[in-house]
Amino acid sequence: MPAATGRAITSAEAVTIDGLFRERVVRTPDSIAYRDYNQQHANWRDYTWAQIDRQVARWQAALERDGLKAGDRVAVMLRNSPEWVIFDQAALGLGLIVVPLYTQDRCDNVAYILNDSNCKVLLLGTNEQWKAFASVREHLGGLVRILTVETQPAATDEPRLQSVEQWLPEDGAATRHIPADPDALATIVYTSGTTGRPKGVMLSHRNIVTNAEACLIVVAVTSSDVLLSFLPLSHTFERTCGYYLTVMCGATTVYARSVQQLGEDLQAIRPTMLISVPRIYERIYAAIKAKLADGPPLRKKLFELAVDIGWARFEHSQGRGGWQAGFLLWPLLNALVASKIMARLGGRLKTAFAGGAALAPDVSRVFIGLGLPVIQGYGLTETSPVACANRLDDNVPASVGKAAPGVEVKIGDKNALMIKGPNVMLGYWNNEEATRAMIGADGWLNSGDTARIDEAGHVFITGRLKEIIVMSNGEKIPPVDIEAAISRDTLFEQVLLIGEGKPYLSVLANLNREQWTKLAAASGYTSGDVALQEPAVEKMLLARIAVQMKEFPGYAQVRRIRAALEPWTVENGLLTPTLKLRRGRVIDKFQTELDSMYSGH
Repeated sequence: MPAATGRAITSAEAVTIDGLFRERVVRTPDSIAYRDYNQQHANWRDYTWAQIDRQVARWQAALERDGLKAGDRVAVMLRNSPEWVIFDQAALGLGLIVVPLYTQDRCDNVAYILNDSNCKVLLLGTNEQWKAFASVREHLGGLVRILTVETQPAATDEPRLQSVEQWLPEDGAATRHIPADPDALATIVYTSGTTGRPKGVMLSHRNIVTNAEACLIVVAVTSSDVLLSFLPLSHTFERTCGYYLTVMCGATTVYARSVQQLGEDLQAIRPTMLISVPRIYERIYAAIKAKLADGPPLRKKLFELAVDIGWARFEHSQGRGGWQAGFLLWPLLNALVASKIMARLGGRLKTAFAGGAALAPDVSRVFIGLGLPVIQGYGLTETSPVACANRLDDNVPASVGKAAPGVEVKIGDKNALMIKGPNVMLGYWNNEEATRAMIGADGWLNSGDTARIDEAGHVFITGRLKEIIVMSNGEKIPPVDIEAAISRDTLFEQVLLIGEGKPYLSVLANLNREQWTKLAAASGYTSGDVALQEPAVEKMLLARIAVQMKEFPGYAQVRRIRAALEPWTVENGLLTPTLKLRRGRVIDKFQTELDSMYSGH
């Protein structure tokens, strides 16, 4: 066995993304690369690197038979699975450019992306996905092949449509790896588009491979690690850190069945690593709080004591706090509290990554206090995506860490966080104007976020340049900060702050249905939407909001609220596929309710 087998592949050795995969197959062909759940046989299946490589060769043969050539764009709209990886590697090895799509995205948005990027192939998971395109099929004329992983019925009125099983040859030749420039375009990732049409972020092989390598330097991941993957691979955070990084170090990736079954999968797979957006950690935390609220007071006190002492131990280990006599209680608190909660997460987690948005300090404090190191980072699709990250031995949870290796950060005009490095995108697809607005002639990218950097180099995100509410009295309000504060009360599932040009702040909110039912029963109201319009209920909700907003100045207090129980979702167009709020669309939809909150002012 080669001496290089046990160490990670460097970016210099990989050169390109498919070069990275090729080197992994050479080094550890018989190691377990992926594990996926077989619905038909109700069991988990393992795939070695060599097995995946053989499938890549078959897919490449079929793509070439369809006339695909280097530079053509191909799209994948598939749940996380070995097929996602196989399609990606087959395409990249032929010099094709991969366009990832969110499985929950709206069909009109997908049609726009397919046309804007002029994709030739679309890979879907199920026949139901294809049926959902009925209203936009006339806009999909550029596609030469439409594939579904699920078997197609015998007859179809679409000649381009085939199942993967029908399309693939029995065997393929050796896997192709067309010599590629590391600075060549590898993928076009369309941003979520909280306003307007999404823009296509062009990322090169070098962008992504060097970023995966930087992340591997920040947090050591080895071939013995097991990652449970559930954040969509269409999300650049998961793709770089949960896919290419694991190829780099040879770790095993297990694809979760669904977010709804995540709790069961955590206990069945017992991963050592998790990568997620804050919403997942917040949901777990909310479930813990709800269970504690329904239990005996002693259980809640033990939990709080475990978190307090666990947090103090963490601060001590980071060199920011002294030793305390209470640390002697940790073995008991760990046995009674922490280990039991960690067991529900599989019991082997050594690192949890959080990115995509800010993780509330109280949430990270709980998990870190219970013994799970949560590592927050910061980045953009445009930076491949990681620009900053905390380290296990230098973890400042209130910050997003220091610049990733090889990346530079600085504070620009209006306190904007500026980023420069090999991870910065090539530009926006067919949009030079937007590219120039984002990246200066000197190569510095304007993140659009405001920040400060402390003396040690830790970056603290302080707000968004474009997400500032200016009230009629001239006061400037950062809505994201206030929305995060209100959301600390788990009654408020989704929150949107209103007040641009207004004399006071108001809130649109969706409530947690289960918690509202309990609160309504305890307060003598019916549990549906009707009671939420009662003035006394509005007063009660505003009082709860006020508790969460004590640290904000008086002019930033919320005076009105309109609450409901119907969530804002990707399907109803009010969330992006990455679960970011489409603020403009929410405001448009609820304009009548908003007007009523400012009637007479």
